[in-house]
Amino acid sequence: MDTRGLRVDATASRAPQHPVPPAVAARWALGTFVLGNLVIVEILFFTAGTGKNSVLTVAKFVGLHAAVVLLFQLLLVARLPWLDRRIGMDRLTVWHRWVGFTLLWTILTHAVLVVLGYALLDDASMVKTFFALAGVPASLLGIGAAAIVVVVAAVSVRPVRRRLRYETWHGVHLLLYLALGLAFVHQLLETTTFSSSWFAKAYWWLLWLFAFGALVTGRILVPLWRNAYHRFRVTAVTPEADDVVSVSVTGRHLDRFPARAGQFCIWRFPGHNRWWQANPFSLSAAPDGHTLRLTAKAVGTTSAGLRDVPVGSRVFVEGPYGAFTSVHRTRPGALLIAGGVGITPIRALLEEEPAGDVVVLHRVRSEAGAVLADEVRALVADRGGRLHLLTGRTSDGATPFAPDSLRALVPDIAERDVYVCGPPAMTSAVLGALRELDVPARRVHSERFGLA
Repeated sequence: MDTRGLRVDATASRAPQHPVPPAVAARWALGTFVLGNLVIVEILFFTAGTGKNSVLTVAKFVGLHAAVVLLFQLLLVARLPWLDRRIGMDRLTVWHRWVGFTLLWTILTHAVLVVLGYALLDDASMVKTFFALAGVPASLLGIGAAAIVVVVAAVSVRPVRRRLRYETWHGVHLLLYLALGLAFVHQLLETTTFSSSWFAKAYWWLLWLFAFGALVTGRILVPLWRNAYHRFRVTAVTPEADDVVSVSVTGRHLDRFPARAGQFCIWRFPGHNRWWQANPFSLSAAPDGHTLRLTAKAVGTTSAGLRDVPVGSRVFVEGPYGAFTSVHRTRPGALLIAGGVGITPIRALLEEEPAGDVVVLHRVRSEAGAVLADEVRALVADRGGRLHLLTGRTSDGATPFAPDSLRALVPDIAERDVYVCGPPAMTSAVLGALRELDVPARRVHSERFGLA
């Protein structure tokens, strides 16, 4: 392992102060929203939730909660800017995944209880009752929605997901929107719970409209409006290394594009790649109101072809997304840890870093593989910080992110805000080491950029 240091004395910067950390505020807001709706559902159930027998009563109870879980799923992937900038798309996506499996078991429980309840009511077998219910429009719609959820959950199990191309997985996942429509009509026809009172009607309609509205606004309307307004175009394509390229993009009124250093966008290049070939690339330079820049390593078809994108070609940009920004700073001192091309958001964050106590650790296999090295070195020097280029292979015994190694490089690590960006294995290793070093979780900021 080779380390190089550069230090210039400077005054310490002052971290932004928030009465309540943004991430904490967002989690409280989200939790309050969910709990508030669950309380309302409980009230609606106890006032109009009695079924034809005790099993069907429990089935209605489970079904009402399944509807709330389903709508919560929509909000988690609606890409609402207020939530995304405070929690981060990666965490929202993880929550979406686990809520999805909760939804699966809730829907299956509801379906089994409905069939069992009517089987007991009619003194018939569950198989016969199932096919009888399939002839009822409301029940058939519910069966269709449940079947789609089961299929989507099956392809989202990790062993299956790893074997599928992203485009295939995403295409199957889009069936969930059909399931949402079927579930809505199913609930609409279930008049005993949807329209038991004027309050029930108003509540369910407003909740569904809010969830659908958030999804359509965040995923469709806002991206379309921003691209029509800004008219993004490629202005430069700059090779940084044999397998790394930077693409600069300009557009109208970019001073009004709400991006921050550390965030990422989902980039499409119509005419150069197919529409579904999109990648989340972080900004490798802080937005200056005139240009956006991404820097990517060739690891797939889309990223490998970026060096051939014609200057002047159109770009479709979704975002900005992510909570990997200085808005979460709590301390004057900062430690920025990057692995490989993960240096790109770190390099952008450095532009917002005032003169003070900043340390950058960049992990690469060799010095030649240090992406944007000259820019990073200049920014660190300008801010009076320290840069350590950590080279070598883990297989050769290099362990720069072991707790003892981190403490040796940064003795006051527990007193700093720590930003981590790199490959999943490296990020996990760093986060584990930070826990062993008793770095408070509120001072650790990491984000895994991805669509799935």
